[in-house]
Amino acid sequence: MTKLIRPTRRAVLVGGTAFAATLGMPSLSKAAQRPVFTHGVQSGDVASSSGMIWTRTDRPARVMMDVSTSESFANARRLTTLDALPSTDYAIKRLVEGLPADQDIFYRFTAADLSDLNITSEPVVGRFRTAPAGRRSIRFAWSGDTAGQGWGIDEQGMATYATMTQHEPDFFLHSGDTIYADGAMQDEVDLADGSTWKNIVMTDEKRKVAETLDEYRGQWKYNMLDEHVRAMNAMVPTFYQWDDHEVINNWSDSKDLSADDRYSEKSVHVLASRAAQAFHEMTPISYTPAEPGRVYRKMAYGPMVDIFFLDMRSYRGPNTDNMQADKSDVTRFLGTDQVAWLQRELANSRATWKVIASDMPLGLVVRDGDTLFEAVANGDDGAAKGRELEIADLLRFIKSANIKNVVWFTADVHYTAAHYYNPNKAKFQDFNPFWEFVSGPLHAGTFGPNALDQTFGPELRFVKAPEEGQVNLPPSAGLQFFGLVDVDGATQQMKVRLMDRANTELWSITLDPEGTTI
Repeated sequence: MTKLIRPTRRAVLVGGTAFAATLGMPSLSKAAQRPVFTHGVQSGDVASSSGMIWTRTDRPARVMMDVSTSESFANARRLTTLDALPSTDYAIKRLVEGLPADQDIFYRFTAADLSDLNITSEPVVGRFRTAPAGRRSIRFAWSGDTAGQGWGIDEQGMATYATMTQHEPDFFLHSGDTIYADGAMQDEVDLADGSTWKNIVMTDEKRKVAETLDEYRGQWKYNMLDEHVRAMNAMVPTFYQWDDHEVINNWSDSKDLSADDRYSEKSVHVLASRAAQAFHEMTPISYTPAEPGRVYRKMAYGPMVDIFFLDMRSYRGPNTDNMQADKSDVTRFLGTDQVAWLQRELANSRATWKVIASDMPLGLVVRDGDTLFEAVANGDDGAAKGRELEIADLLRFIKSANIKNVVWFTADVHYTAAHYYNPNKAKFQDFNPFWEFVSGPLHAGTFGPNALDQTFGPELRFVKAPEEGQVNLPPSAGLQFFGLVDVDGATQQMKVRLMDRANTELWSITLDPEGTTI
């Protein structure tokens, strides 16, 4: 592993401390204060010659950007400035191109007040490492579910982020439920053991469900007030995808809010549009010119790993009993265009490992109430039906196209598990065996475990979840999970470890690649 060079604590935390200082200085006029970066920095969607960078200011500002291969910023390259404006809530991001492969890249933001360009901020610094052009060992982490079920920033903060940062991953896959826009918080929560959980950091946006664009933006800004989140963001690129809680629980285009008294805005289409704008403003996710709001995409991280990010929200049909015998708009899950894209990109991939980053699991039964289903599985253990039909076609294609070393990584269910999909145990058998690894939550309530549907023959190889009868356990209970993946540059083996927030290795496996030479 490449040794990470950490920015100074001042550089990493300047956004949060300056934000607090601004709130505490009523005697100074705003024009007399220096601009500040309110929520640190982020990077994401890093490739061998490029990477996205992000920050946010407290006012209209001209943001100057420097990049360098040296922490001292010797021979730094000055990028064209960007203006942070109210239209994007003062957030800016850009794609930095023309970078050398397999290199530490340091980036620095400085802001000048647009009303007086002579008034400038202190700089804030971040770093990332570009993907290698040749084979070298790489490490990435994955998990999901941040600040959910009422569990916000307590006195320990979102500690799982600090634990992940200790492992110095090349990048982090955030597998969805990146925020909980539908999860209003209280200052205190009484726990079953008689103690009290205290959300020591609160904002107005977290006291109600998000409906307006500013309220959706506020969900993101709340998470970035946590020092562990900001510290990791400054040192580890995050590759984002979304699931339902970025908009509302169990969201689809057909979600009916007429009976939900929490919402004055009853159109899920309006909410989803506002949520999508905030998602793209507040994260370093890259743009897709053909479809600027698109979440599904492929990221290549060197010759050994291609990552295929799925979007199981934007194109799905309604939640139903999931028992339809034939494919239709009702059974649509990924959608025709996304499936065609995934098949084409998988077939064209020359990477050793094809990592499918899925925001929902394939074989776990995830319900929406008593009679409807949220994910792929329908719980009948039978032949493929409903949404399972689309996945069956995809798995059949992977087999017929002889695409090797496909591994699925997911979150969503708020516990950790390892599943081996065995066609010999399945009702639908026209596929090659594969692994699916589940992790999360990062900082949210812990639930589970869920039942496994046997349509695709999943075998439970490991699970760590609450004891029977325990639901929505707080982060302080310790059942917060993430995963680590190491791909060895010499052997090309993939080692997967399931971890908890105390940094305990719960389970691991090493997978040998098929069809490769050392």
